Amino acid sequence: MEVEVRIPAGEALLDGDLSVPDGASGLIVFAHGSGSSRLSARNRSVAEYLRETGRFGTLLFDLLSPAEDARRETRFDIRLLADRLEAATSWVRSREDLATVALGYFGASTGAAAALVAAASRDDIAAVVSRGGRPDLADGALGRVEAPTLLIVGGDDVEVTELNRQAAARMGSVVELSIVPGATHLFEEPGTLAQAATLTREWFERFLV
Repeated sequence: MEVEVRIPAGEALLDGDLSVPDGASGLIVFAHGSGSSRLSARNRSVAEYLRETGRFGTLLFDLLSPAEDARRETRFDIRLLADRLEAATSWVRSREDLATVALGYFGASTGAAAALVAAASRDDIAAVVSRGGRPDLADGALGRVEAPTLLIVGGDDVEVTELNRQAAARMGSVVELSIVPGATHLFEEPGTLAQAATLTREWFERFLV
């Protein structure tokens, strides 16, 4: 199943792309970073890699409307982003065909913070993966996250790596920090995004399957 969807979130309608292979037992909901969208080439590459297993479906959607995305303060409103992610999760659960599927979150940059805040508020998120994320922006929610969490950072993204180390130390759930050598914040270096995708798939296979 591959469909374009519109997800209600308060007064907003958010565009999304839902793709679920036949027989998939898990669904990964993606939360993109600031200045990005559901069309993020990096996220779509990871999503395709996950779907190739046949075990996972994916939902990529716009966290913000075009007007909201034009405002910097909205892009960094983690509470708003988390609310949108929760709205999308509730929409997934409202579908009869996805009501009982195992759910995971994949967040990048500010989207990772939103994923952790949303996961802290729900009991149906089986696992979270953060790529180049800012979990420090999840602040007080970190200690309430129960879902096993993988924090993937680039070895050359020194400041963000330290922020992830500090965030991991504040979390009480199963948490691992994986450093991809030679990668910077956007994982643009040859082979680094593929390494992050492999780590992501292994984490979800461990906790969603």
